[in-house]
Amino acid sequence: MAASRYWFAALALMAGLVAPTLADDLPTFTITFTADGTIDPPRIEVPAGRFKLVLINQSKDPVEFESLPLRKEKVLGPGVKSFVVLSISRPAEYPFFDDFHQDARGTLVVLPNP
Repeated sequence: MAASRYWFAALALMAGLVAPTLADDLPTFTITFTADGTIDPPRIEVPAGRFKLVLINQSKDPVEFESLPLRKEKVLGPGVKSFVVLSISRPAEYPFFDDFHQDARGTLVVLPNP
């Protein structure tokens, strides 16, 4: 009985170590929140499916990537780089914005798979 607990713990540990590697293998796209309060690029095209958005805050203020239709938000402090993983199967245009700077807006365009 005790041995099975160790195997379970070992498997759980390995699963935790594998998860970051899986995110590294995804198609990756970058969105930058610039020092002048804009989003670059303001329109980004991605394939339908699972992908990673790298978010970079180049400003001296906090920013928040937020998309109401995608139900995603991520706050980044000044100079911080992070990411979100999304899985979207339905091709469409999904708006996003910086919740701290309401004029900074962009569009994520999910394209159908060929």
